[in-house]
Amino acid sequence: MITKRTLGLFTLALASALSLRANDITGTITIEHKLTKPRVTPTGDLYERGAAVQLGANQQQDPLQYERAHVVIYLEGDFATRGITADLNQLDRRFTPDLVVVPVNSTVSFPNLDPIFHNVFSLSKVKSFDLGNYPKDHSRTVTFNKPGIVFVGCHLHANMSAVIVVTPNRWGVMSDPDGHFTLRDVPPGTYTVVAWHKTAGFFRKKIEVTADHKAIVDFAIPIDENGAPIQEARK
Repeated sequence: MITKRTLGLFTLALASALSLRANDITGTITIEHKLTKPRVTPTGDLYERGAAVQLGANQQQDPLQYERAHVVIYLEGDFATRGITADLNQLDRRFTPDLVVVPVNSTVSFPNLDPIFHNVFSLSKVKSFDLGNYPKDHSRTVTFNKPGIVFVGCHLHANMSAVIVVTPNRWGVMSDPDGHFTLRDVPPGTYTVVAWHKTAGFFRKKIEVTADHKAIVDFAIPIDENGAPIQEARK
């Protein structure tokens, strides 16, 4: 007779064996031209009430580093995944960070750190919500039960925007400013690796992971002579 303890030990042993055989997927994102269009921000007195809040500046100065740091890489496929908790702050009349990557079933908090009211809403099909207007030191939370791209805005400040990428499993990361990324401890198998950029869209490549060698997959986001993403490259 198989007891719960025996089954638990077997599951633990299987998980340990898979972990020992797992390997990393590494790669590089290549972007040679700026893709993100600048947003036109109205002056504060046109829509701001209460205390004046300085509009925060972009932290990333190099435009190509900014683009590369806003590419999300993840694996397709539904695997047993535990959600996590993450914060998307409202500070200096911006969402910060403006890009968050979480696995499905995760909860994101939206704390207001400014001395003015903010609002958080999304009309995305993956998750539609409106958290209302709330003041400094208050927060709201949303749990994301489906994978996909969630665009977030603020009804009170038109310049504020952010994106939450809800990946179908735990293998999801952002590229670093130099374009490098690593998906760690992926069990052996054949996978579809997805790279997503807000302007360029989705790019997919098949790759095989083995226990003996790290898998390498590189993405070049193609553009035309005007610096726009080539539509035919999207999948």
